Amino acid sequence: MSAALPHALRARFQAYIEDGLSGRAAAARLRLSAATGVRWQRKLRETGSVSMEAQGRPPGHGKLAAHQAFLKEVVAQDGDMTLPELSGALKAATGVVAHPASIGRFLRKLGYTYKKSHWSRPSGFVRV
Repeated sequence: MSAALPHALRARFQAYIEDGLSGRAAAARLRLSAATGVRWQRKLRETGSVSMEAQGRPPGHGKLAAHQAFLKEVVAQDGDMTLPELSGALKAATGVVAHPASIGRFLRKLGYTYKKSHWSRPSGFVRV
């Protein structure tokens, strides 16, 4: 999805509408599509403003949001649990099927990180 058009452009559009232009004519002057002009004019008529709408999914409405406490508890009990194991535990406890990558993204949003253990060479070579 593209970024919202700037507030200054929307304010100029609103000024053109208040001066008596139609939505299509105001859009043509600002080099916008006619559909955008019609949408903005309808929004101006209904709400009194052509301000930007929030984009994207609202936070906290995903499938895993309801199981946040369970996931935190399981991670606190066993910090070395892998994401597939965590996915299996979630399915066994609640019946919710979630891909391990989804669980990983959810945990990162909660502030959990994964620190790889530093690999070191074996201390000696043993011949058999």
